Amino acid sequence: MVPKTGADPTTRAADRALALLRIVCENDGVKLADAAKAVGLSASTALRLLRTLEANGFAAKRGNALYRPGFRMVQLGVQALSHESLVDAGRDVLRTLVDRTGESAYLSVTAGNEHGLYVAIEEGTHSVRHVNWVGRTFPIAGSAAGAALSGQMGRGTFTVMADSVEADVTAVAAPVFAGDKVVAALSVVAPSYRTTTEAAEKFGLLLAEQAGTLFTEPATTS
Repeated sequence: MVPKTGADPTTRAADRALALLRIVCENDGVKLADAAKAVGLSASTALRLLRTLEANGFAAKRGNALYRPGFRMVQLGVQALSHESLVDAGRDVLRTLVDRTGESAYLSVTAGNEHGLYVAIEEGTHSVRHVNWVGRTFPIAGSAAGAALSGQMGRGTFTVMADSVEADVTAVAAPVFAGDKVVAALSVVAPSYRTTTEAAEKFGLLLAEQAGTLFTEPATTS
């Protein structure tokens, strides 16, 4: 329940918004009425606060009228926990990719149904190279890493896209599986002038190989 006394109006508003955000994050989709009831607010007050959270990327309303954590919550969570298992597991792989390609390598995860999020990078060794995008979101649709994260690609496969997220840049990406679930994407991002068909093929095969080394245990399911 939201505290009702002992706080000024600004503090009460913050308490209410945070209480709603907690409910949104703790549930795999929550209806407005259920969220309002859980924190002891009227539906109109809860809707106003949820719209504010949504406008700032902390909550997202899906087509089924359920509220879920927005991309900003995922982004902040990844940044706060960037030292944890997934990023730690990917460090050596990213270094291997750079050692064998010379190009910048990224690890990314989903940040909602429509966006992905770059969570780790190993910068390339060329003087002209792609710079740090960690913490930046990108569209799932129309991006190489997005295709890898979408669940539509099989284990051991890769995709190549030019000029999809940034002009004159080519990205090659492969999905990372834990059991039968896609949990991340590995990608190499390079200037298009340097990414010939042969180079893209080499990058893709290497990405698919390295993606297969990240997890050997089945994913847990809820």
